[in-house]
Amino acid sequence: MRLDVFFGGHQMTPADVQGRVVLVIDVLRASTTVAVALANGAKAVIPFESSDEVVARGKQFERDDVLLAGERRMHAIPGFDLGNSPREYSAEAVEGKTVLLTTTNGTVALAGIQGARDVVVASYVNYSAVSTIIRAAGRGEADVTIVCAGRDRQFALEDAACAGRFTRAVSRPSTIRLNDAAQACSMIDRRYGDRLDRLFEDSEHGRALAEAGFAEDLIVCANVDSHPVIPIYHDRQITKLGPDRER
Repeated sequence: MRLDVFFGGHQMTPADVQGRVVLVIDVLRASTTVAVALANGAKAVIPFESSDEVVARGKQFERDDVLLAGERRMHAIPGFDLGNSPREYSAEAVEGKTVLLTTTNGTVALAGIQGARDVVVASYVNYSAVSTIIRAAGRGEADVTIVCAGRDRQFALEDAACAGRFTRAVSRPSTIRLNDAAQACSMIDRRYGDRLDRLFEDSEHGRALAEAGFAEDLIVCANVDSHPVIPIYHDRQITKLGPDRER
């Protein structure tokens, strides 16, 4: 089995995802928001690269069935129903709804993945649930790619640390070949351990969110296993793995 980490989809070639299990991580905040939305009863989350795409697709739904959601420069897009704060995605807001989501980093990373066996949206809030997918891949000797969405096409410390935690979750690490990025991410995860508050304080994006008034979002994003769902991206939408959505 091989496990590779990439910092942004622009680093990858088609061979890096073809037939593999792919995890997409955008801890602050898209991956967290997707997990929270699905855990709270959203029917699906459909990711888009641009706000114009969200508006155009929204016209294909009955207005009461859909939520337009997303951010630019961390703040909600004017005229949209929701931003990218996971705190907005309560059961009262999203249950039974299809969420059309665009974000600066996470949804762009998802849109660029083609040909993977499975694509899973991963974060700290669904760590243990998603880890079962990686362990199953290891037992089946399937290769894994972890994509860190980053921030504005740059390295993001929090995504790397989360990737390191998933890397170290594999049950038989001695049998796995890791690229250099995966090894580096494991070292970052060891450095911070469970001190995710310190991780977010040290990360550029964590500090920016706090300064922009989203400090409470950081608390949600650091709540490990608080939303134990497995979001699967398939046919251009993200749905929850479960009795009504089997792999």
